[in-house]
Amino acid sequence: MRMGKKTREKVVVIGGGTGSYNVLRGLKHYPVDLTAVVAMMDSGGSTGRLRDEFGFLPPGDLRRCLLALAGEAGLLRSLFEYRFSKGQGLNGHSFGNLFLTVLRDLTGSDAAAVREAAKLLNVQGQVLPVTLNNCQLGVVLENGQTIVGETNINIPKHDPRLRIKSLFIVPRARINREADGAIRTADKIVIGPGDLYTSILPNILVAGVKPALRESKARVVYVCNIMTKAGETLGFKASDFVGELERYLGSGVVRTIVCNDRKPPALLMKRYAAEKAAYVDPDLKDRRVLKADLLGGHDLARHDPEKLGRVLMGL
Repeated sequence: MRMGKKTREKVVVIGGGTGSYNVLRGLKHYPVDLTAVVAMMDSGGSTGRLRDEFGFLPPGDLRRCLLALAGEAGLLRSLFEYRFSKGQGLNGHSFGNLFLTVLRDLTGSDAAAVREAAKLLNVQGQVLPVTLNNCQLGVVLENGQTIVGETNINIPKHDPRLRIKSLFIVPRARINREADGAIRTADKIVIGPGDLYTSILPNILVAGVKPALRESKARVVYVCNIMTKAGETLGFKASDFVGELERYLGSGVVRTIVCNDRKPPALLMKRYAAEKAAYVDPDLKDRRVLKADLLGGHDLARHDPEKLGRVLMGL
């Protein structure tokens, strides 16, 4: 009897920013088929300037995920990571963001631009925008105030102690067909870590994402943040993060919750306290919870890619 070839596990990572970057870096050395589904509501910094000037989808989070999955070709990788520090028009811009913007202009579509960039960087996996619709993120605060624009939520000009009551995107956005297919055929789906209201939940709000997650046969894993953030999750414990995720996604979808249980060093905690950020207490007693030391780095309290990769592949 002939044995069939073992198929590689299909893993989809949903999020954006540094959180997805670290998950992808931790998983790319394992024999899995990796897909990053990336939030498309960024509106700050180099990304925001390019979005305003050209009207294309924001390239920043796409660039980070491409770099996380890129081969080790030194100079090309360094080019994509390069940020201009002078020049009237270029100061503050990332070369990778500019490159993706040019590719978008040449190819005529955001999806094609990402595919071509992935070929150049020898990406191990694929990076997909969650939506191809150009939309903005908005929130309603507990005092009734409405804030529109991801950067205005991420770097609040309002009182950062105010809780976010609800989240919305305008205009209506529809899931990218390729992202829908990746979610539905995945074996494992990792949501997070990342800023809850600006990197994680915006994906869930895109029409079609919630049914794709609910109908997928994949094990859905949520990776909780290590630190809170002023203006978004001030005072949150792990149970608050999960509660908000399930308020938008619904219960019964997330099968495993991964929480870091190691506090950052006192000196680092003091620096975060100056920014009104605190350690996320892994208070959950839920049978779905897996707690582990996932802390990495010295200057920032972020997930260690290798530790997180081991935990996720061990599920």
